[in-house]
Amino acid sequence: MSLTSLWLPIVVAAVCVQITSTLSWMVLRLHRNDWAKLDDEDSVMSAIRAAGAGKGEYTFPFSAGPEDWKDEAWQAKFKEGPVGFLTLAQPGEMAIGKSMAVYFVYLLILQSLVAYVASVTLSAGAECLAVFQIVGTVAILAFAGGSPPNAIWLHRKWSNIWREIFDGVVYGLVTGAVFCWLWPAG
Repeated sequence: MSLTSLWLPIVVAAVCVQITSTLSWMVLRLHRNDWAKLDDEDSVMSAIRAAGAGKGEYTFPFSAGPEDWKDEAWQAKFKEGPVGFLTLAQPGEMAIGKSMAVYFVYLLILQSLVAYVASVTLSAGAECLAVFQIVGTVAILAFAGGSPPNAIWLHRKWSNIWREIFDGVVYGLVTGAVFCWLWPAG
C-alpha cells in the first residue's frame, strides 16, 4: 500500500493529537507541577545574565569528557554542587503560536513515519483491530519511548517522566483509533 493513500489519517491523527496535547497541558494541566520556582529566582536570573549565557543547553560543573572527571578540582565542584542541566530559551515575547505550529509539523512527520510502518505491514482493507494494534504500538513507542533516558541521564524527576509516558500512551491510542477509523478499504 502506498504512503500517500494514508494522507487523511496522517493529518487527522496529527490534529487529534495536537488537541489532546493541548487538553492535557492547558485544560487538565496534568504537567502543572513538572517545574518548580527557585526560592531566589531574581538572583539566579541576574547571575545567568551576568554570566552572559545565551540561548542553549548547559551543564555544570562542565566536563568535556571522562578525562575531566579525574581532575580533583572538578571532582570537588561535583561533590559540593549544585550539579545540573540548564536550558535557556531566547528572551522576548512568548511565542506559543509559533511553538504550536512547529509542534504540529513535528506531529505530521511523526504520523507519517507511523503511517510508513503501517503501509509496509498492513494492506488496504486490514481489520480495524490489526490497524489499531500496529499503529497504536508504533505511535506509543514514538511518543513515549524517548522520555525515560531524560530521567536516567539528565536526572529529570521520574514523576514528570511518568506523566510524559502517560501522555505518549494516550497520543498513541488516539493515533491508533484514527488510523483504524480512516484505514483505506480493500
